[in-house]
Amino acid sequence: MKKTPFVTKEQIEEIVKTYPTPFHIYDEKGIRENAQAMKEAFAWNKGFKEYFAVKATPNPFLINILREYGCGCDCSSMTELMLSNAMGVKGEDIMFSSNETPAEEYAYAYELGATINLDDITHIEFLEQTIGTLPETISCRFNPGGLFKISTDIMDNPGDAKYGFTTEQLFEGFKILKSKGVKNFGIHAFLASNTVTNEYYPTLAKTLFEVAVKLKEETGANIKFINLSGGIGIPYRPDQEPNDIREIGAKVREVYEEVLVPAGMGDVALYTELGRFMMAPYGALVTKAIHEKHTHKEYIGVDACAVNLMRPAMYGAYHHITVLGKEDAPLECTYDVVGSLCENNDKFAIDRQLPRIDKGDYLVIHDTGAHGFAMGYNYNGKLKSAELLLKEDGNVELIRRAETPKDYFATFDCFDIYKKMGF
Repeated sequence: MKKTPFVTKEQIEEIVKTYPTPFHIYDEKGIRENAQAMKEAFAWNKGFKEYFAVKATPNPFLINILREYGCGCDCSSMTELMLSNAMGVKGEDIMFSSNETPAEEYAYAYELGATINLDDITHIEFLEQTIGTLPETISCRFNPGGLFKISTDIMDNPGDAKYGFTTEQLFEGFKILKSKGVKNFGIHAFLASNTVTNEYYPTLAKTLFEVAVKLKEETGANIKFINLSGGIGIPYRPDQEPNDIREIGAKVREVYEEVLVPAGMGDVALYTELGRFMMAPYGALVTKAIHEKHTHKEYIGVDACAVNLMRPAMYGAYHHITVLGKEDAPLECTYDVVGSLCENNDKFAIDRQLPRIDKGDYLVIHDTGAHGFAMGYNYNGKLKSAELLLKEDGNVELIRRAETPKDYFATFDCFDIYKKMGF
């Protein structure tokens, strides 16, 4: 599969007259089409709701687009809750899935009416002590341990993850919660990350559906929803086939009708918490080649760095790169594409086959719409970039301005140095 940018060289040359590189840009048309496909894929389930993982792309302009398609917010921190609240997202439209959670965050989530997803059996008592009661509806995160497999393929290692109740704790936790007056229950699980297979959700769903039936039988709990969480990935590499969300939805329906309906649980709502799938392919980091270096290797230095996209530096993650205007040129050069941080892992690509790059060329780094800008930081005193939205009509809207030195030094406002800088 060829990866084609959603912006052209001509568009970028016009955009940079107002917004200099580097910047993240998002494709409104792609976001909307994908959100509609997601909604249609699970329309068979009356209570279905996608809770967009705010941590993936915490921008209210983008989240508001998803809200038009019925999406809620999956929050994991105080500030994500605050953002959701400020946007008018409240009550059952918020799922609060956190771990090692400070008491004040549980209290605020409860105040907003969010559905709280407990990560550990000890958090039952902690939550009760924090808010003085327990909500009528509560969710528990399940981690069965071991390896998660689809057929013979190992997808991930839940047993090595810090999250969730064990099987025994889940059953005990439901009994405790029920005895304390909780009336409605949810089950949540995240057992594999960034899967590029249509079989992940149906396999996960069957596991959770079977557990849900046993929980109802053994504890008498009223299971209101089952949250399949995230894990549906995207094809970062051009040789990967993308997931088909409609096929995934149809296969989950088959398992639902096989397991839940015969158990008298055909009214259970399904929830999802997708960040990467909902947004990643519809964002890109645009950067300009500003240096070239010919030493032991061939280097292209760009004006972005790991501050703008840390996944390659942190995980060795692959992000495809297109040199605008040279989409059909031969891949005749082998480059390391690097940023300016004083760290040797500040590389967007290593030994990547690319067209010959000249200083001044614009590079599009694909699939940064989730966990791209959001993971940014200020190491080396670097400033976070702007975020732009390429609207359906072709116009561009600034949806987050670039940071300035004043922003960087703002937390020094109690020291003379801040005043000496003239802020």
